[in-house]
Amino acid sequence: MAYHISQEPKLADKRVLLIEPEVKDQNDRTWSFWTDTPTLFDGIVAHEWGKIAFRSPQVEQVFTLARHRYKMIRGLDFYTFVEQALAASPQFRRVQGIVETLENTATGIVAQTGNGESFQAKFAFDSRPPQLQKRPDKYRYLLQHFVGWEVETTTPVFNPETVEFMDFRGEQQHEARFIYVLPFSENRALVEYTLFSGKVLPKAEYEAAMREYLSSLGVADFRIVAEEVGAIPMTDHPLPSTDGTHIINLGTRAGRAKPSTGYAFKRIQAHSARLVQALAATGHPPADSTGDQWQFHVFDTLLLDIMQRQGERTRDIFSELFTRNTPERIFDFLDERTSNWENLQLMNSVTPGPFLRSITHLLRGRPGTRA
Repeated sequence: MAYHISQEPKLADKRVLLIEPEVKDQNDRTWSFWTDTPTLFDGIVAHEWGKIAFRSPQVEQVFTLARHRYKMIRGLDFYTFVEQALAASPQFRRVQGIVETLENTATGIVAQTGNGESFQAKFAFDSRPPQLQKRPDKYRYLLQHFVGWEVETTTPVFNPETVEFMDFRGEQQHEARFIYVLPFSENRALVEYTLFSGKVLPKAEYEAAMREYLSSLGVADFRIVAEEVGAIPMTDHPLPSTDGTHIINLGTRAGRAKPSTGYAFKRIQAHSARLVQALAATGHPPADSTGDQWQFHVFDTLLLDIMQRQGERTRDIFSELFTRNTPERIFDFLDERTSNWENLQLMNSVTPGPFLRSITHLLRGRPGTRA
């Protein structure tokens, strides 16, 4: 959000305070996304690919992308890029601290930090992780959780042109489990074991799955260059885009992690751009902060319901999607850019039974449970 503000000349006279709990100087994550348009951050894209592979017991296929490219940005490159842009602008000030309270006033907001400092502003943009009062009787709560190794092998085993987007060939154990690989060269790749489920696993289980995958490629000797661990909330619990008149939520707090996939980077950028465009034009955030369309929320809820009560069916659903649709149509659907007719075509490409059962649960107002 700060970077988007820095790039808008009409907001150059606005003073911006960033309150953050820690200095971001470590390569603590990677962001991956597909796109068919230029982005503000193309200059720091570490790698991009023109092919993706989908694999399951039912289908193994490599797709050449037509419009899209799959891209990856390293966390440290992103932090450095943004820091340099903000440091070059006198309108930004930095404070290290934790915001304990954030309150609306008649004319703006007041923020109180843990060390007793108080700040006032016209608007607050709040990206703190949401603190949910869970209602499992009404909403669905899953995680996209993973452990990833960036590995270097002594033998060439990876195809640097093709992302292993989802490899569902392993045991599902009543959950959605797959291997995800970003290859940087024939000898180097980021290998992740990813699950959509309610609970994280002991770390040794992720590591065992990655070792088994590397062994299946014939890798007997490898070096772990880096590691990343994550757990992204996937829920249909309402995550409001605002909190009163002057507090605008951002990131996962505003529901920008796609509930059915966990992808967030592009959705966060689109949200920030929408906010800045309105601020530049009117001096206020837009009345509809996110521009989300209700039908895609329904689709997300249906898939979450299936994942929660019968996670192993996720493999079959994605197998049908990739067998009967192009990646372009799937990506457009997940980007919430498809028309009602295209949505109908895509939904007709999957077995209806699991979705009809989830529609029943949705109409009854309570999540499905494993029989």
